[in-house]
Amino acid sequence: MMRADRLKSGLWVQAQIRVCDLNAIPVAVTRQGDPDAGAIFVKITRGTMGWEVLTQVRTAEGELGWMRGTGPKPVPEAEADAYIARQVKRDPDIWVIEIEDHHGRYAADGKIV
Repeated sequence: MMRADRLKSGLWVQAQIRVCDLNAIPVAVTRQGDPDAGAIFVKITRGTMGWEVLTQVRTAEGELGWMRGTGPKPVPEAEADAYIARQVKRDPDIWVIEIEDHHGRYAADGKIV
């Protein structure tokens, strides 16, 4: 299997900020990681439903995908933050972007696995 070339993390984050800005979706970078190869976590608020954290992964085919790090349902913000804090302890080079998406307009750029 051949893996697709990986986009640098900092560039991917900049692109997501632009996509969110164009779609009037509030976004903020809350943690800057390694600009070349830092893991990326997307913390999304679903309003009163809670928060979810997507973790960037590669599928078995080598394609970009996302995993719900906090489980299949939104969780309280404290639980999402605790998950991210545990990941930072393992890898201090991670990126975290927060997206305020009360209306479900944000779409991940890969399959959620």
